[in-house]
Amino acid sequence: MATHDAWALVCRLFSGGTPVLRGTLSPRDVAALSVLGKAVKPTTVDQSFVLCPHCQQHRAQVWGDGRGGRMCRCPDCGPVAVEANDGTALALDEDWLRQKMRLALGIESRDGIDDLGDGVWRLGDARRSPVLLARDLTRVLQEPALLDRVRVAGGDIRVITPRPSTTRGSPFGPGVEWLALEERFTIYGGGITLVGTPSPAAQQTVADPATPVYGPFSADFKWATLPDISATQIRFTDGQAKVFEAMWSFRGEASTAERIMRRADLDSAKPSDLFKIKSKDKGKPEPAAQHAAYRALVVTQQRAGLYSMPCAAGALA
Repeated sequence: MATHDAWALVCRLFSGGTPVLRGTLSPRDVAALSVLGKAVKPTTVDQSFVLCPHCQQHRAQVWGDGRGGRMCRCPDCGPVAVEANDGTALALDEDWLRQKMRLALGIESRDGIDDLGDGVWRLGDARRSPVLLARDLTRVLQEPALLDRVRVAGGDIRVITPRPSTTRGSPFGPGVEWLALEERFTIYGGGITLVGTPSPAAQQTVADPATPVYGPFSADFKWATLPDISATQIRFTDGQAKVFEAMWSFRGEASTAERIMRRADLDSAKPSDLFKIKSKDKGKPEPAAQHAAYRALVVTQQRAGLYSMPCAAGALA
């Protein structure tokens, strides 16, 4: 689940727009930092106040203890010693985010990124559709002139923002497509990929049947693009493709083997049965790549008998 947690952390940092103290991150967030690499970087924040190092609940003022150290006074814990790393903060490299989003959307490199102010950027045009990335959906809704500034003849506008807790359905009228950042994109292969069902126009442009459509998978799940495993696209058998398609439909949620195999309409007892390397195939690159792909994409909880595919989290079934 590290990839899913990493993308959730990216979305949260982008939405907030400010650094966060490392001490406030959950263990899952800390583990996800290894997936993000340089996308999240250390930064400097005001050291006159810190989150209480003991309870992590209250923000308290810091002062010198007269012996070269520092202290804070928490309302619950009283005086608490403050170490140097208690003020360590992290921030999202938003230039990294914007550049990777452009790649995910197929925006031509010759198009520049325009800062429209107050947390709104025009990333460029994707197939004649202007793309806006905004920190807050409300900002775009309250200022329709932003859409007028980027509108082009014959092209719909795409607006990408984190999902507000109160929004349901599409907040815009015809001609404007809204993409929820958390649900329509995810971390993949050191970059960002668009997930979900492509539009009919996008489907017409996919000439190569192996082209990724659902995360790393092709439209029929018979191919996967996994650069960390294979320099070429990995081809799956019909049964393996059915397993991956069934698991994708659960959108990253853990499911039992019986439920997965029933949805895949296969007789095998569990998903991994389809990816075992037979004796006659040992040493052959294609079965080895198929097996490695399964190991990389599927998380197995053996004691609970559950299987999940984190790269499908937030995808459209």
